[in-house]
Amino acid sequence: MNQKSTSCIANLLFCMVLLAGCQKGATPVDVKPDTPPTGLPPISKHVRGVWLTNVASQVLYSAEGIKAAVKNCRKSGINHIFVVMWNKGRTLYPSKVMRDSFGIEIEEALQGRDPLRELIDAAHADSIKVYAWMEYGFAAENSGFGEHILRLRPHWAALGQDGKVVVKNGFKWMNSLNPTVQNFMMALLKEVVVKYPDLDGIQGDDRLPALPSEGGYNPEILAAYRSENNGAEPTHFKTDQTWVNWRAERLNQFAKRIYTELKAIRPGLKIAMSPSIFPFAKTEYLQDWPTWVQNGWLDLISPQIYRYDLTAYSNELTKIISQQIPTDKLHLLAPGVLLKLGTYKPSEDFLKLMVKENRLRKINGELFFFYEGLSGHAGYFAGYAKE
Repeated sequence: MNQKSTSCIANLLFCMVLLAGCQKGATPVDVKPDTPPTGLPPISKHVRGVWLTNVASQVLYSAEGIKAAVKNCRKSGINHIFVVMWNKGRTLYPSKVMRDSFGIEIEEALQGRDPLRELIDAAHADSIKVYAWMEYGFAAENSGFGEHILRLRPHWAALGQDGKVVVKNGFKWMNSLNPTVQNFMMALLKEVVVKYPDLDGIQGDDRLPALPSEGGYNPEILAAYRSENNGAEPTHFKTDQTWVNWRAERLNQFAKRIYTELKAIRPGLKIAMSPSIFPFAKTEYLQDWPTWVQNGWLDLISPQIYRYDLTAYSNELTKIISQQIPTDKLHLLAPGVLLKLGTYKPSEDFLKLMVKENRLRKINGELFFFYEGLSGHAGYFAGYAKE
C-alpha cells in the first residue's frame, strides 16, 4: 500500500469517527455543552419584571444604552422588561398608523432607529421577555406633549359635565367609549403585534382601557345611555352606580376585545394589565379589572400596590387575594411594586419585606417601577432571582 493510499484510508477513518459523533444523542467532538455565564443568577420561571420608561431614563435613546440595560437586568435577576411604546401622543417604534393619522412616525429623538427591535434582540439573547407597554392608553396629552391628537381630532375628546375636555392629573383624555377612538387604539395594538412577531406580550395600565369617571358626557354617549336606561339621565359621575357601571361595562367589553382580537392574531401572545388598586380603579377610572380577571381576558395582572409602609402594602394584598382575584386565578398575579419615584426609593429592608410578603402569600413574582431604581439596590438584586 503506497503512502497516498494510506493517507486516504486515514482520512476516511477520521470522517467516520466525526460522523459517528454527530449521531443523535452524541456530543460533537470538542464542543462543550452550553453553560450560563459565570456570575449570573439563574433565570426564574416566574415573572420578575421592570418597567422601562423614556422619562427620567436615557436607556432607549441609544442602542448601547439598551444593551447595557439588558445586561443589568440579567445580572439583577430580571426576566421580563415592560418597555414604554406609547406616550405623549407618540410611539417609540416606527408606526405607520401614527404616520398616516398624525404625520408623526416615531418620537422625534428616535428617528432612524427602532428601539423595540433593538430591545427584543438584545433581551432575547439573554433569555429576557419583552412586553410593549402602551403607557398613555387613552390619555392624549400631558403638559402639552401630545397636543396634536385632540387638535387634529377634536371630536375624539372626552367631555365632562361642563362640556369641556376632561383633564385629570394633568392628562387630557380621549373618549375611550367612542368606537372610532377604540378602533384607533386597536390599530396601534395590532400594528405592534404584527410588526414584531417575536414580541412576548403587550401591557395596558391605569389608562388602558380606562376613562376618568368625570368623562362620558359626550352627546352620543349620553344618547346611548338614555336609550338603554328608559330615558334616564345620569346624575353624579361617581355616586350614580348605574351610570358608573354602564360606562365601566363599555370598557370591560373593550378589554375583552383587546384579548380576543390580539390572541386571534397570535395565540401565544401574552396580554398583561397593570391597573390601579380596586375599587379606586373603578371609581376614578372606570376600570372594573376584577371582571377582566374572572372572565379570562388577560394572562397577567399587576395592580399597582405603590405603598410606603409594609402594613399598607400587606392590607392591599389581602384585599386583592381575598376579594378581587379568584383562587384559581392567583397564578396570574404579579403585583406592581414601587422601586423609584422622583427622589423616593424604598429602604432595602422595606423592599425585602414586600417581596417576602408576596412569597408568604404564594405570589412568586412582581413588577418593579421602574428600571432606574435597580441601581439603588444593586446588592439586593444580586440575589433576587433566588427569592
